[in-house]
Amino acid sequence: MARKLSTLVAFAAIIFALLQHVSMAQRTHIVGDALAWTVPSGGAAAYSAWASRKTFAVGDILVFNFTTGLHSVAEVSKAAFDSCNTSSPISISTNGPTNITLRTAGSHYYLCTIPSHCALGQKLAINVSAASGSISPAPQPAASRPVTPPTATPVMAPSVSPSTAPTPSVSVAPATAPAPASAAQTYIVGDNMGWNVPTTGPVSYQRWANGKSFKVGDTLVFNFVNGAHNVATVRKAAYDSCNTTSLINTISTGPARITLTNSGEHYYMCTFPTHCSLGQKLAINVTGTDAAAPTPSIATTPSSSTVPLGDSPVTSPPPPSASAPSLVLAALPVTFLSLVFARLFN
Repeated sequence: MARKLSTLVAFAAIIFALLQHVSMAQRTHIVGDALAWTVPSGGAAAYSAWASRKTFAVGDILVFNFTTGLHSVAEVSKAAFDSCNTSSPISISTNGPTNITLRTAGSHYYLCTIPSHCALGQKLAINVSAASGSISPAPQPAASRPVTPPTATPVMAPSVSPSTAPTPSVSVAPATAPAPASAAQTYIVGDNMGWNVPTTGPVSYQRWANGKSFKVGDTLVFNFVNGAHNVATVRKAAYDSCNTTSLINTISTGPARITLTNSGEHYYMCTFPTHCSLGQKLAINVTGTDAAAPTPSIATTPSSSTVPLGDSPVTSPPPPSASAPSLVLAALPVTFLSLVFARLFN
């Protein structure tokens, strides 16, 4: 029996190791997707828009598809990226396709070193977050604990008086289970376009806003690459003239989440030179009352003690989309051990 048990424990350890490896699996990003790595017809906004729709983490792989001899890919500093300086790259590859593994968090910059290609828009800036290798087995013990009280209840029933039969802990759990639904909505500004210099001019973001109903409590999400854009809340006069000298507040880290805390007209723009005049600006009308009722439910989420007069930025990133697969994978070891122990003790 002892030998069987030790063998089963070893198998369980292997399964847990495999589960952790799966949860930290790499993701591969084809740069530009169908566009590949070339001189884009839409200028630098093409790759900026592509990056704004992606989430990059340490361990992911970038695939630059290009024809050898026609293009190259070099990782450079931000200063070299901004000025298209190809004299001192961090690394360079002239053979396509090129695979680059993201090994560090932070901003990364890439360009083509073929003359004029970078200036014509063949450049890419991305923001890489630290790899989250955490598995979420926490819900599994919580789900298994309610099974234990029923087994203890039949044992206690014959020896304990009927006054002890009702268990307060069991009655409280169902009472706290239902959570109040929130009517607030989240809007991804520009949708797939992200927060960039639009190729179709100043009407792009106004077209996006048309037909949408913004209310107090809703959240705007501005997806942009750090160091390439920002989002500033401004007044109407500054919005109309693209004046960046008197700003209400500015967020330079993307993605930026702004909760609409009061009604009326709201104005946003990018303060990078010429970006606002090229159309990277948004005006919306927010309806609803600035009542105190919805404020606590919104304010308690970011754990903020005060509510600013203007829109309050929420810097916490959205939850990862891969949470559901990790829950399924986390249940595998528990299922395995249950089957094994059932066979041992039956």
